[in-house]
Amino acid sequence: MNIELSNESGVVVVEADLISVAEYAMHQMGLHEDCDLAISIVDESRMSELHEEWMDLKGPTDVLSFPMDELTPDSPDPGIVGDIVLCPQFVQAQAKSGLEAELHLLTIHGILHCLGYDHADPDEEKVMFALQESILAKWQAR
Repeated sequence: MNIELSNESGVVVVEADLISVAEYAMHQMGLHEDCDLAISIVDESRMSELHEEWMDLKGPTDVLSFPMDELTPDSPDPGIVGDIVLCPQFVQAQAKSGLEAELHLLTIHGILHCLGYDHADPDEEKVMFALQESILAKWQAR
């Protein structure tokens, strides 16, 4: 797995753990070893710009996902999973288990969105949220 991480947020995060949880999630989803993922960590101002530009919604959010090669779970071929953008300042306000734990969960959440998962309706939400919790628990237990 090839993961590029960029932190422009001004918030110190454990980058090695974000890369580790992303790699683990990609493995759990059966992606090819040569898949690429980019993770950007930005401040609230930049997240607000992206949120408005891409989602037509005002203000910051916790995570945005931008799928690239339309990969799906168990894709046999290498490709670009996509880009995930995290905003730790926004996350801090909602983090129940601490900032780092919430960023780990949101990294998995972003990867699942890049692979076609969504939570627009209750059935989709149930599936996606159960999967992200399962992946996180397995990563934490390893």
